[in-house]
Amino acid sequence: MNAAEMVEVVLPGKAEPEGLQMRRGHVPTAGPGQVVVRMEATGVSFAEQQMRRGRYYDQPPFPFVPGYDLVGTVMATGDGVAPGLVGTRVAALLKVGGWASHVVVDAADAVPVPDGVGAAEAETVVVNGITAWQMLHRKARLRAGQTVLVHGANGGVGSVLVQLAQAVGAKVIGTASALHHGALRERGVTPIDYRTENIPARVRELAPGGVDAVFDHVGGRSVVDSWRLLAPGGTLVSYGSASTRDDEGSKQWPVLKLLGRIWVWNALPNRRRAYFFNVWAGRALSPGRFRARLHADLTEVFAALQRGEITAQIAAELPLTRAAEAMRLAESGTVAGKVVLHA
Repeated sequence: MNAAEMVEVVLPGKAEPEGLQMRRGHVPTAGPGQVVVRMEATGVSFAEQQMRRGRYYDQPPFPFVPGYDLVGTVMATGDGVAPGLVGTRVAALLKVGGWASHVVVDAADAVPVPDGVGAAEAETVVVNGITAWQMLHRKARLRAGQTVLVHGANGGVGSVLVQLAQAVGAKVIGTASALHHGALRERGVTPIDYRTENIPARVRELAPGGVDAVFDHVGGRSVVDSWRLLAPGGTLVSYGSASTRDDEGSKQWPVLKLLGRIWVWNALPNRRRAYFFNVWAGRALSPGRFRARLHADLTEVFAALQRGEITAQIAAELPLTRAAEAMRLAESGTVAGKVVLHA
């Protein structure tokens, strides 16, 4: 690739992974308050899997460049940005735009990656890490000795949730297909096969008094079961609707239905709480506060990675030009951790 050339992956419309398009152009320039980041690692998250189906509830109109987050090195700065940032490795949460060799980012949104943490390692814990950290510490406020249920315990967010919960001193029950049970047991997780076992019945056997927190990305029927499994004082954190990924019709309806349920549950005098977690909440109303919280929490996640409390689970690393293959792999359900793309 020519040093002055940018390569990006475009999602042209509802498409199979093979319908992704490669586009080449000039490397962008940084405007005031911005930096140009040379991408070293980006990833395939559940959001892109929904976006290619037109199912992500607030995705931009087609065509667009997907890519929820990235890690890379600052190669140029705009007016008002310290030139000393050039050469610094940073991470950024974007929602879209990360699947490109060069990305323009607001300097205030770039979080430094500590020395000794590789780009692919850091990438596995940007959107996954910030989501897990904020759900566990800001919503559930998990404490030592509590018991939690993590759905999709082998997945990108789930695997970080498991490790952060264990770092607090909590006991973890995790759902996953049988393929991943050995690895979960090695981590000290009690696994449940969501394909063959009755999840509510099995959880009640393991935690007769209920669990202190449930982290549910499945939505639909699962979230109702999750609510019923809570102990008094327990917290349900819902953060997706994977069960409706392949549905047709309104992409907003599953989320609106979920929000309605949560509103009703929270209105009941039952000493339990439910949240729908959105990593972008508060950004429009208070951008300064949002950025400060994101910066602080992602810094905590990187520190946990450095301490070995969480480990980077890289399922596979592929070049950006093989984004279709990476998407297929991420959707296959056969891998643990994050599928990472590099320039």
